Amino acid sequence: MELKNNKQTQYAYLAAGLYSLCIGFSFIFVKLALLTAHPIDILAHRFTVSFAAASIPVLMGWVRINIKPKAILPILPLALLYPVLFFTFQTFGLFYISSSEAGIIQATVPIFTMIAAAYFLKEHSSRSQKLFVLLAVAGVIYMVLMKGVRFESANMPGTILMLLTSLSLAGYTVLTRKKAKLGNVLEITYLMTAFGFVIFNSLSVIRHLSAGTLNLYFEPFTSPSFVVSILYLGICSSLASSLLSNYALLQIEATKISVFNHIATLITIAGGYLFLQESLEYYHLIGAIMIIAGVAGTNSRFSRAKPTPKNIPAA
Repeated sequence: MELKNNKQTQYAYLAAGLYSLCIGFSFIFVKLALLTAHPIDILAHRFTVSFAAASIPVLMGWVRINIKPKAILPILPLALLYPVLFFTFQTFGLFYISSSEAGIIQATVPIFTMIAAAYFLKEHSSRSQKLFVLLAVAGVIYMVLMKGVRFESANMPGTILMLLTSLSLAGYTVLTRKKAKLGNVLEITYLMTAFGFVIFNSLSVIRHLSAGTLNLYFEPFTSPSFVVSILYLGICSSLASSLLSNYALLQIEATKISVFNHIATLITIAGGYLFLQESLEYYHLIGAIMIIAGVAGTNSRFSRAKPTPKNIPAA
């Protein structure tokens, strides 16, 4: 039994790492998509692709989805926080500010998660875990500040939206842990994806009808860069990341998972260097070491908090 639990934990950490990889490149593709389409249209098209990709194995009979009506209502708050609120705030936030500015704001996610997990889940972190979380956060802040990012009043809407993005992700992380017994990972992810598909396409259609531009609904797909971006955002950044994070959160404490978002920051920087010819400076390496040390320390067996009688309260 213990060996089985160890393997599940290892798979959960692998899922968290792959989740970071998916999210890390998403900022680049969102920025590319914004060159062609309105934020609401981007969200609608990415979740159309995501829902289509999720439905193919279901329609082919490779995956069985058996969601009972009574199980839908408890999952809706999860779907509201992620994908609806999270991706809405993120996409509109990136419309106003740079990915670097967004990075420093999203560094607050583990702090919000730690506070919420302690209050709602009774997942109390040890002193060393708190210090390692702060070390990872400091690594992100150090890199961004060394780059010379300045928060200006003109960017305030984007700053507020990205802060709401962080709160949404922290809330989703904690709520997923709290509702861990609602169903299997595939069913939860499928329902969340379907919810995003309906909500975002409805908003996009309403926007186009009010502007009299419904005939231009699929016009962004004439751009090859948009097609590549939306395929990545829909399949990897939306569907795969939801599946991976849901799986990881069923096995690992919320605080430990949340610090993996900083690995996504490192991947974003590496992606900018490799694909957008952005510079890689010494402070990126120092920040990377701080982040990796913080993530490793938070998840180390030597910094575990004392176990509580019930780690996950009943839903």
